[in-house]
Amino acid sequence: MESISVLSILRNNVGKDLSTIAMPIALNEPLNLLQKLAEELEYCDLLDAAADAENVVDRMVLVSAFAVSGYASTVNRAGRKPFNPLLGETFECIRPDKGFRFVSEKVSHHPPVMACHAESPKYTFYQDNLVKSKFWGKSMELVPSGTVNVTLPSKKDHLQWTKVTTCMRNVFAGTRYLEHYGTMKITSLSTGYTSVLTFKEAGYFSSAKNEVVGTVFDCEGGEVAWICGKWDDALYRFEKSSPNNLQVIWRATPCPAHHAQMYGFTQLAVELNELTPDIEHLLPITDTRFRTDQRLYEDGKIDEAEREKLRLEQKQRETRKRMEMEGVKWEPKWFVARGGEGEGSEWRYKGGYFESRGGFPPMESIF
Repeated sequence: MESISVLSILRNNVGKDLSTIAMPIALNEPLNLLQKLAEELEYCDLLDAAADAENVVDRMVLVSAFAVSGYASTVNRAGRKPFNPLLGETFECIRPDKGFRFVSEKVSHHPPVMACHAESPKYTFYQDNLVKSKFWGKSMELVPSGTVNVTLPSKKDHLQWTKVTTCMRNVFAGTRYLEHYGTMKITSLSTGYTSVLTFKEAGYFSSAKNEVVGTVFDCEGGEVAWICGKWDDALYRFEKSSPNNLQVIWRATPCPAHHAQMYGFTQLAVELNELTPDIEHLLPITDTRFRTDQRLYEDGKIDEAEREKLRLEQKQRETRKRMEMEGVKWEPKWFVARGGEGEGSEWRYKGGYFESRGGFPPMESIF
């Protein structure tokens, strides 16, 4: 972010939503927002354990740890931003080793909304995600909206929460780093139990960097479990009567040794853009792995990637204009809005994606 062009872009847009403003490709990392949603499943073993837990309190603690674990992959990622998907762009991630299959799609351009769905024998995970970003002079704030859902069919449990605010500090000077702060309330719609997690904001005189504290409440509001730790390291469960007796719930996996040369990626993130012969013929032409500018950028061809990014953005504008002239309304392929489209709507998976692999119907190329 040291270039004059970026400085001028940001300074001219203080306090505005940056999600609609084109940024130079050199600010990106070679993954996009659809793929980042898949990264939240890195510690899906916590959901497997929650599905097996007979005790509702244990279940709430494990799901709380899962919700926090989704932030661990960001600890070394403050320097760059993910690519913005094109309208209709999709991404799949099928991991037999982890027991889930995942699909995401950009379902709306204004506002920019991503939706995803993952399923396994023990749980389903789905969310719609809209992030507004604002620049405040020395920091950039990312404010998410949308709801994360987890269902555990064997326990007839449905849990729901919203994400906390993310802030990039020291945009121009000093060492850039990310903070996540705010209150996350996880609610079991089935049992009435809640877990309230506070992501602490570190101030100039505070040592609370990356700290998270939480309490699980029963359906009558009584405290039944306590949690503490750091979103980039580990979470612990403890009893108030013995706060130093900590039980590990979750511990983050260290990044690969070469992560500094790989945009700060975790091992899972490194694998997300792989296009191997065994899956290439199974993917729809809308899959992110076929996106030309992102692939060129990953290959280190920065100037070519910038030109290709501009071409794709222009193609998207022309397609949208043509559809408006023809009176054609664009419809997402794999998700449908409940409660009306636009901000505040809830997007749900229609079904059919995984059954279509290797035989997707003809589609217009968005790339």
